[in-house]
Amino acid sequence: MKLALKIDVDTYRGTRDGVPRLVEMLKKHNAGATFLFSLGPDHTGRAIKRVFRPGFMKKVSRTSVLEHYGIVTLLYGTVLPAPDIGRRCAAVMRGARDAGFEVGIHAWDHVKWQHQVAAAHAAWTAREMQLACDRFEQIFGERARVHGAAGWQMNLHAYRLTQRLGFDYCSDARGKCPFIPIHNAEIIACPQLPTTLPTLDELIGVDGLTRDNVADHVLQLSGNAPPSGHVYTLHAELEGMKLAPVFERLLAGWRAAGYDLVSLRDYFSSLEATTLPHHVVTAAEIPGRSGTLALQGKEFLADVAA
Repeated sequence: MKLALKIDVDTYRGTRDGVPRLVEMLKKHNAGATFLFSLGPDHTGRAIKRVFRPGFMKKVSRTSVLEHYGIVTLLYGTVLPAPDIGRRCAAVMRGARDAGFEVGIHAWDHVKWQHQVAAAHAAWTAREMQLACDRFEQIFGERARVHGAAGWQMNLHAYRLTQRLGFDYCSDARGKCPFIPIHNAEIIACPQLPTTLPTLDELIGVDGLTRDNVADHVLQLSGNAPPSGHVYTLHAELEGMKLAPVFERLLAGWRAAGYDLVSLRDYFSSLEATTLPHHVVTAAEIPGRSGTLALQGKEFLADVAA
């Protein structure tokens, strides 16, 4: 069984401090992973706009945002100038690549993408994705092959660009198994490898789950693996910092359960890409997270569509 580890890196602090710690932990457990980087300015402070989303303040109170992100990070882009993550942390990013891990794109501006992409037009979407692609090439000397959208936020233009920009596969949605996305009957020729397990920040503080027992809960959920295995999303700001002990328990537990812990590339290579099912992509809410996000919908059957 394969379990792909997808690491979203949202902030300057998460890149600078969380990524090196995760590299060390992953090497210790002989685990593969894919690091998806935010490559432009860190405007985390502007996320205050999310207070108006239903359920956001409840999530903040459960997950202690101040503790995990720090007061300085929460002021970036408002009281404090936004640091350019790609410029300041290029060596850290290359260090993850040089340690043997797959690297890819999360966003240019994480907060901007998460707040605006759902209603954005084609030109705005193309500019944000092209900025990220150009910076990635500047840092790594090659084009990005994988994209994982910030906050699982997408629109039709972004789906189209995943194929036009030449990504081999993406992990932009939540779902149950790898699939070829369809948006309003339009086939997007770029496979999606959706996150299949809930994240720690969606679980802690719900139904009696705490830092002490949440790992056991995730391991229990991991036992019901689809034939293709699982994709688990973690965050450099959480599992790479205050929740590192929880992630250590997950790594050990997955190993004990017989999982092969791999990157998205290794996960994708184990699939028969030409036979992936076609599924509609939609936007919907999921437990533990505020707002809607990209979601794998019903399977699209050609004979039914005809």
